[in-house]
Amino acid sequence: MPLPGVQHIVVVSSGKGGVGKTTTAVNLAVTLARHGKAVGLLDGDIFGPSVPRMMNVSEAPLVDEQNMMVPLLNFGVKCLSMGLLVDTGPVVWRGPLVMSAIQRLLKGAAWGPLDILIVDTPPGTGDVHLSLSQNVPIDGVVLVSSPQAAALDITKKGAQMYRTLQVPLIGLVENMSHVVCDKCSNRIEFADNLIDQYVQELSVEVLARVPIEKDVMRCSDAGTPVCLKFPDSLLAQAYDTIATKVMDFLATKQQKP
Repeated sequence: MPLPGVQHIVVVSSGKGGVGKTTTAVNLAVTLARHGKAVGLLDGDIFGPSVPRMMNVSEAPLVDEQNMMVPLLNFGVKCLSMGLLVDTGPVVWRGPLVMSAIQRLLKGAAWGPLDILIVDTPPGTGDVHLSLSQNVPIDGVVLVSSPQAAALDITKKGAQMYRTLQVPLIGLVENMSHVVCDKCSNRIEFADNLIDQYVQELSVEVLARVPIEKDVMRCSDAGTPVCLKFPDSLLAQAYDTIATKVMDFLATKQQKP
């Protein structure tokens, strides 16, 4: 069943941890907002939520007259995360509680009106992904992977899961793709276009190749998305390309009968 007031839902996913899903989700959401879209960002990582730090939000959400949580707003994006609802200790839950939490974050919040809700998902292909697909219509998935074969193999499994669930794949972001030398501007690739083989097998396009930059870590830790701190950087350009392709995909999907 659709979320009231939410036009589109886009999931950011990869089976592998540590490849930059949350960094991608945060900067994608903020960049979409800079394009004039009404955007929400749901942190679907129940056990390891990091959206609050990256989006610089920390207060517990208020509850409105209908007993609906009111997402926090920062950088023009509405945010909600389990990290805002529990203390600093670990969340030690079994599957049913995880699925209940996702339903509460999705359907127990006053998200609308939104053009796009971005959902940052945890590693793996388990409860959170299934709960999302069973509770709301997902318009598309942005896959994220670093260029190593070990990461791409697991990303491929995640892609196959969403295909099984009949959720369209928008494309793949090659994160930590390369590095550009500060002194000579030479571009150093890490995997000799290994990712091209995988996108061909998955029949998806590479949305962008995002370089490794020390500013990403610094901005994430400081709670300022790098696309805002350095709007003219190669990183910001890459996220703008991803956002544009996501908007184009959703516009095309909306035009289909």
